Amino acid sequence: MIRMFVVCEGQTEETFVRDVIAPILANQQVYLIPRLIPTSKGHKGGGLNYQRVKRFIINCLKEDSNAVVTTFFDLYALDSEFPCFQESQRIMDVQERAKKLENEFKLDLFKDNELFADRFIPHIQPYEFEGLLFSDVEKIIELETDWKRYLSALQLVRSEFPSPEHINNSYETKPSARLKSILKQPTYGKVRHGSLAIKSIGIDKLCEQCQHFSEWYTKLNQFGILAY
Repeated sequence: MIRMFVVCEGQTEETFVRDVIAPILANQQVYLIPRLIPTSKGHKGGGLNYQRVKRFIINCLKEDSNAVVTTFFDLYALDSEFPCFQESQRIMDVQERAKKLENEFKLDLFKDNELFADRFIPHIQPYEFEGLLFSDVEKIIELETDWKRYLSALQLVRSEFPSPEHINNSYETKPSARLKSILKQPTYGKVRHGSLAIKSIGIDKLCEQCQHFSEWYTKLNQFGILAY
C-alpha cells in the first residue's frame, strides 16, 4: 500500500479526491489522503500563499518518510510568488504553462532536500477544477431537473475551446463563473454539484478530454504498479 497526501486547493477539490479518485486508486493499493492547508484560525483551504504552501508540503514530506505528496491546485488565481510565475505568463499554451510552473515548483522544493525528489508530484490544474466538468456537459444537466434547458448554452461554451482545460483565465470567464452564470434554480454550487458531476462523467472521460489531468492521473496510477 502506498500512502499519498493530496494537498488540495479547497473543499471542492478535497471532496473530489476523497469521493472520486481515492476509491478507484484504493483498488490499486494507493491510499489517497486529501489535506487542506490551514490559512487562518479555524479555516482551511483557499488563499494559497506560496511560502505557506511550500512549508506545508515540506512538513508533509518530513512527517511520513514513506508517503508521496501531490497537489491539486487551480492555475487560475495562482499566487504570483510561485517560482517563475511571471516567466510562465509568456507561455501561450496553458497546459505547457502549467507544466512549467510544476517543474519550477518541484525544483524549488529540491533545494531544501534532494531526497524529496521521488516523493513529490506537483499538479496545477488548468484553469480550474470546474473546467473538468465541461468534459461532458450532458452529465451536468442531469444533476437538477430544471437544468436541461441550459444544455445548449453549456455546449456552446465547450465548442469555443480546444479542450475543457482551455476554459478560461478571467474573473468573468473562468469555468466556475460560467457555470454559476448559466445554471440557475438552483444556482451551481461548487461543493454540492462539483463532485457529483465528476462522478457522473467518470474518470475515463476526464482523461480523454483533459490531457494535463490525464498525465497527473497516470502518474498516480504508476505508484499502484510499484505497490505490487
